[in-house]
Amino acid sequence: MITEKGIEEILNMLRKAGEVILRYYKNDEESLETQLKTDNTPVTIADTASNDIIYNFLKTSYPDIPIISEETEIDSYDIRSKWDYVWLIDPLDGTKEFLDKTDEFAINLALVGHGKSILGFIYLPVFERMYYAVKDQGAFEIKNGIKSQISASRFNLQQKGIKVVSSRSYMDINTSSYIDVLDAPVMIKLGSSLKFVSIAKGESDYYPRMIHIMEWDTAAGQIIIEEAGGSLVDSQTGLPLAYNKSTMVNPTFIASGKII
Repeated sequence: MITEKGIEEILNMLRKAGEVILRYYKNDEESLETQLKTDNTPVTIADTASNDIIYNFLKTSYPDIPIISEETEIDSYDIRSKWDYVWLIDPLDGTKEFLDKTDEFAINLALVGHGKSILGFIYLPVFERMYYAVKDQGAFEIKNGIKSQISASRFNLQQKGIKVVSSRSYMDINTSSYIDVLDAPVMIKLGSSLKFVSIAKGESDYYPRMIHIMEWDTAAGQIIIEEAGGSLVDSQTGLPLAYNKSTMVNPTFIASGKII
């Protein structure tokens, strides 16, 4: 559906969105201008500026594919249920990290087909690193202009010293219960989609998440991890997460490398 030329155009567009985010990031006065959304999460002018670039590009380049974004009004499920394909956008994943100046924020973009993530991009503006994957074509990192394929780790849950990635900002008791049973796990704390990147690159092995997050938070990471040889599954069913559901809220999940 998306050609190689189309992927290059998307990559370039995401870099431009990242440049805009960085301009606000480096301008303390503007970057700290925040509002609270109805769910009490912060939104900044950088979120909306990035969203405008991505949304307008997709609307122009792929007018037949609907769009769901964290920063725009979402159509009812009666309408969405008729969509075979849909873009999912998180124009600034990690707004709290952005505001805290940790550098650990990202842009997430995914194409969902028939409820499954089939194309995904994660861009890290501060580090100028791009991660993307196409269904059945592998997962890749673009760093310093060089593209290389990435692979998730292979590990056993009984082995000692499993590298476990977790949120930089919090740890809930239910997630802790998945970690406490492991043998001397090595903890790695990261913000936003950097956790998915860490799994896909094999830098960490295991990421249990027992707090609900939204579809646009995981769709890009899902396909990138899967194409790198890992998995991102519902913690209760063991099945890959589904997208464009009646609710945009994900179930609790476990992302990991290849468990053997």
